[in-house]
Amino acid sequence: KVLAENDQLRKEADDLGPRVELDYWKKKLSKFNNLMEQLKSPDVKAVLGVLTAAKSKLLKKWRALDIRITDAANEAKDNVKYLYSLEKYYDPLYNSDPVSMLDAIPGLINAIKMIQIMSQYYNTSEKISSLFVKVGDQ
Repeated sequence: KVLAENDQLRKEADDLGPRVELDYWKKKLSKFNNLMEQLKSPDVKAVLGVLTAAKSKLLKKWRALDIRITDAANEAKDNVKYLYSLEKYYDPLYNSDPVSMLDAIPGLINAIKMIQIMSQYYNTSEKISSLFVKVGDQ
């Protein structure tokens, strides 16, 4: 269910700022970290041991799901890390008047550029464009 939700397109209002993006990825990270902890539980390990001993065909499906869950958790972790780095640059968008926030714009643009260059997951044109729209809306 969590993976199905993860694969769905996001629907959000057009006038949301960049904090919403960080909050979205923090919630996702929390969900996937919780799921990863559950997968490490003794009960799950016991079931996997039984499936392995029985040479079950379900192990292949299980491994595929485990890979997808791990990848989604890694994506959320990476995105939260990079979006947190923007916080000091976009705070003036929330707390300043338009003239005062001008000083923050070059740093914000440069930080977004660095995310596009360095992030393994957030470097798609769709995600960067969506982030720029949120910054512009704020």
